[in-house]
Amino acid sequence: MGELSCFLSQNALKVENEKYVASSRFLGSNKKPVEWEVRAISSAEDEALRKECTKRTPVPGKKGQYTQETDYNKYLGKLAARCTVYPNLDDKELQDSYHVMGADILLKTMLTAGEYAGYIEKIQQINGFDASMEELEEEAKN
Repeated sequence: MGELSCFLSQNALKVENEKYVASSRFLGSNKKPVEWEVRAISSAEDEALRKECTKRTPVPGKKGQYTQETDYNKYLGKLAARCTVYPNLDDKELQDSYHVMGADILLKTMLTAGEYAGYIEKIQQINGFDASMEELEEEAKN
């Protein structure tokens, strides 16, 4: 048997926040791109996000039977927003400057399509998701 103590919370290595330049368009006072800070979330937080982005839909022709469908674009947007430590995407002034409400919508508005795709990739990587979206969708269907 191995050492059970290595699994105790206080002995587990913590997942460190990471700095990431999401866009070269946001420059600091030093005229260099500002680094964003991102964090990993727990499995419980991830499960709550997935539930929030999943809806039950009736199976056509099968009375009383339902299937679950996850909106992966919505899920990834909410995941990215939840993992963003800096900038504070919940800041009212920041949201107002882009004329949007909601951290996930702000993120999609602030970044170009390519920047957003790179950011999503970084968020998945820091959370330990090595699978592609297609693999995740297949896994969800099974």
